[in-house]
Amino acid sequence: MLYLKPLKGRLLIAEPSILNDNSFNRAIILITEHTESNSVGFILNRPLEYTLQDLLPEINSDFTVYQGGPVEQDNLYFVHKVPKLIPDSIEVSNGIFWGGDFSTLKQLLNEGSLSKNDIRFFLGYSGWGKHQLIDELNINSWFISENDLKNIFSYDDASLWRNKILQKGGNYKIWANAPSDINLN
Repeated sequence: MLYLKPLKGRLLIAEPSILNDNSFNRAIILITEHTESNSVGFILNRPLEYTLQDLLPEINSDFTVYQGGPVEQDNLYFVHKVPKLIPDSIEVSNGIFWGGDFSTLKQLLNEGSLSKNDIRFFLGYSGWGKHQLIDELNINSWFISENDLKNIFSYDDASLWRNKILQKGGNYKIWANAPSDINLN
């Protein structure tokens, strides 16, 4: 069987076996960096009950903030597809960019120049040290998928993991309809 490597822009998908890990159970993570020394990504399907304005009152935006992961949860990060509007962005892959000039971003948000389909905000990130992600892949905590989402900012958060599991096929189909809390079964 062909296994994909964890490259920037690919998706890291929690295996159904990650049941007791509240941080990563049913998580879909966009890998934004993968090097010999570390890996970084953001959980795409964990909306929080906060808007951007709840966290930064000076920004007039009701965009939902997502849980990016368990690391540095007091820091705000963003991924977007408008590098021409936000200078100093780092390309992840295929038209997806990470970060950029925050003062320009604030201005764009206050002007209403960005839509929810352009950008996503995260509290914290998911991070792995040297060899840690590879070790977790080897013990089947995750699998890698190409990022085949048309726009990572405009899908249904609740069904994303289920759809990726169904796409994987085989024995994974059994898990697609299992309750998220296995004790409810």
